[in-house]
Amino acid sequence: MKAPIKKLLLLPLFLLSTIVFAQESYISGVLLDENNNPIPNVSITANGKGTVSKDNGSYSLEIPTGQKVEVIFSALGFEDTKATFDVDEPQVINYSINMKVDEITIGTVTVRGNTRKDDGTILTIPLKVITNLPGAQDGITDVLKTLPGTSGNNELSSQYRVRGGNFDENLVYVNDIEVYRPFLIRSGQQEGLNFVNSDLVSNIDFSAGGFQAKYGDKLSSVLDITYKTPTKFGASLNMNLLGGSIAVEGVSKDSTLSGVIGVRYRDNSLFVDARETQTNYDPLFVDVQTYLTKRFSKNFSINFLGNASLNQYNYEPESRQTNFGTLENPLALLVFYQGQERDQYQTLFGALKANYDKVIDSVDQKEINLKFITSTYHTIEEEHFDILAQYRLGEVNTDIGSGSLGDVEFSEGIGSQLNHARNDLDALIFNAEHKGSYTYNKKRNKLDWGIRYTHEDIRDKLVEWEVIDSAGFSIRPPFPEFNNDQPYTPFEGPLEPFQNIRATNFTNIDRISGYAQWSKRDSIQNHKIWYNVGVRAQSWTVSGRNIESNSQMTISPRAQFA
Repeated sequence: MKAPIKKLLLLPLFLLSTIVFAQESYISGVLLDENNNPIPNVSITANGKGTVSKDNGSYSLEIPTGQKVEVIFSALGFEDTKATFDVDEPQVINYSINMKVDEITIGTVTVRGNTRKDDGTILTIPLKVITNLPGAQDGITDVLKTLPGTSGNNELSSQYRVRGGNFDENLVYVNDIEVYRPFLIRSGQQEGLNFVNSDLVSNIDFSAGGFQAKYGDKLSSVLDITYKTPTKFGASLNMNLLGGSIAVEGVSKDSTLSGVIGVRYRDNSLFVDARETQTNYDPLFVDVQTYLTKRFSKNFSINFLGNASLNQYNYEPESRQTNFGTLENPLALLVFYQGQERDQYQTLFGALKANYDKVIDSVDQKEINLKFITSTYHTIEEEHFDILAQYRLGEVNTDIGSGSLGDVEFSEGIGSQLNHARNDLDALIFNAEHKGSYTYNKKRNKLDWGIRYTHEDIRDKLVEWEVIDSAGFSIRPPFPEFNNDQPYTPFEGPLEPFQNIRATNFTNIDRISGYAQWSKRDSIQNHKIWYNVGVRAQSWTVSGRNIESNSQMTISPRAQFA
């Protein structure tokens, strides 16, 4: 067993020595349009050699050492760009540009939008829609709720559900890294911010079901976000009545290190102040994110995605009056509150991704891409509240000349309700993953594979109960065997809450999952066709305090034709 281990330890040294003593020079970078969107399929040629840019706009081309060489960048719809390089010694040159649109005058044409990718199941959302669509939440959440089959809980909620699924059945990826949201969040007022920072985004793909095997094990949807890889310094500042955000991006002098960082702040009290309930509301939603890229060679780079967020929610309701009924018989419901709710969510997330790209054959466009990803997510969440609500239902004073116009003069019913909760959760999630892809036959065929290990350590404690009192007697739980004949017949049993939840779960989950799939793009006359065949498998092992260890394995074959 020692010999193979030594070989594995010597492999990085061998790769490093290969790069150091290589006599070739390379030019690599990212090709973007004027809006900083990646340009795929750009032809890059020099001295009879050539390559094309990938879907994310990145490219790499070998150039001779010791002589002057002209490199030409050309793409349909863009002006040709030429650059001259004179390299004296072997090195890797990072050269990224923004190509200009080639504006020409043509006759009348009919343009039909095609926002779906070649596979027919993934929808690409334009960045302009995010910035131009007004809404209570950030742009991405508001856009998703307008798509067919997608809905939300309320305008303050950053959660969404697809085709009737649950809110936690949606996958979210940022640059191939799966990200997480807090677990206990259940009210739109508490949520604050979506994970995705719109200021850092360069591309958005969304699939509302029927997605490929590579996209994980949840069933409703996939939101695949690509953060920017900047080529120059830039900054943005957004301010509004609900908060603000600032984002900064830049690149080092040698173009090997680039990164973006964004800070967001949000305060939803303006919306709550406009509601019927009078409250003391003090929310604080702060989020810091960064995405860094370090390129060591034309083929190898490392990315870091980091996020730290703090959501504090202090809510103290005071009173509420809801008017209803008719003009002849106006009624009102008065509610007076005591107590408050104090919630807090602290989350930390960090991920490292190593990328290795290699062009095997530039003519046939054979490429291999290998990724190694590790991530850790830690969340500490608290939901604590004691709120007593006392209500009166009565007739409203309609005398215009009266000083008590609109007040309740005669109460027809009274009651109270007490809600209590002490919910605490501490979750730590660790992931280690490998992903790979191989394209050939001029990128018409593609093989994807991956394997992942996930460990979840979840410590959850729920204590919630609710007591309801109406007209001087306690309303007991609606159990079939219980006959509540109050107030006509007194009940002398013990008082019980209307709802009562008490649970403590210390759970450990170990999961191994993997996938393999093959896809192909083709055409019949003027029609594009795309098909995909793959399989996904996962094995779960669940254990914990007072839990008998249990294992389960599932296999999910998938096929698509579009």
